Amino acid sequence: MLNNWVVTPTCLPLVRRRCHSCASERFRANGKFRVNANHKLIDVWLLVLCTDCGETAKLTIMERVHVRTVRAELLDRLHHNDPDLAAELLQDPVVQRRNRIALDWAGAWRLDTGGTEQPADDEAIDVAVRFDARIPVRPVRLIAEGFGFSRAEAERLLDEGRIVSAVRLSGKLTGDFTFTLKR
Repeated sequence: MLNNWVVTPTCLPLVRRRCHSCASERFRANGKFRVNANHKLIDVWLLVLCTDCGETAKLTIMERVHVRTVRAELLDRLHHNDPDLAAELLQDPVVQRRNRIALDWAGAWRLDTGGTEQPADDEAIDVAVRFDARIPVRPVRLIAEGFGFSRAEAERLLDEGRIVSAVRLSGKLTGDFTFTLKR
């Protein structure tokens, strides 16, 4: 019996970056873009607000790009402050590296198990976990939350070899994986 679990974002993650005004380290993205054209060149920034003082910071998305190289559909989404585009761009590793930021996903995702119940004592259960976004989560935490175990119990089951997977379950994962729980 194969169960499908989905890790879904519930909101935009916090941006970890130091504020120049108050020394806070958290910014909230509100999905607003600033687009500035200078003759044939365009600059695009994603605006983020400090969670403590409300200071606005700009994350560079495009810098000195020729206008004709930007797809019309993308330009339209930027002008209309598309929140889905903001989520895509925040998760882009190139944007993160260029702006020296990291994302804080605490409280910004949920696990949908589709009503998975605790397996009977003698049956094994196969679970496929799919990520809707690149959310770094410890698989042991997902397993504990999905079955209603404590994290210590999930760790114990993993150590005993009763939770098996083709991928390593001890670190954080951002991609899809499967595992089997043997009872």
